[in-house]
Amino acid sequence: MVDRLTNQVEKEERDLRILKAVIESGPIGIVRLAEETGVPEHKVRYSLRMLENDGLVEPTPDGAIPADGIEERLAEMNEGIDDLVARLDGLKDTF
Repeated sequence: MVDRLTNQVEKEERDLRILKAVIESGPIGIVRLAEETGVPEHKVRYSLRMLENDGLVEPTPDGAIPADGIEERLAEMNEGIDDLVARLDGLKDTF
C-alpha cells in the first residue's frame, strides 16, 4: 500500500515540476520541458496530458501555457495538499 502511494506521489511531483516550468517559461514545448526538468519526453507528454485534463495548462502551436485562472487553481491545490497531509498524518496513528 505504501509503495502504491509513493508511486502516485512521485507522479504528482513530476506533474508539478512540469507545471512549474510551464508557468515560468511558457509557451514551452516537450523537448525544452524535458531538458529543463530532466524528465524523459514520453513522461513530459503524459504529464502535459494530465495537466491539460485538470485544466491547468493549455496547448498552443508554440507549446504549453498556463491555463486562465491558474493562480486560483494553485491556491485550491495547496489547500487540498494541506488536507491530504492532515489525513495521512491521522492514518499513521491508526495502527
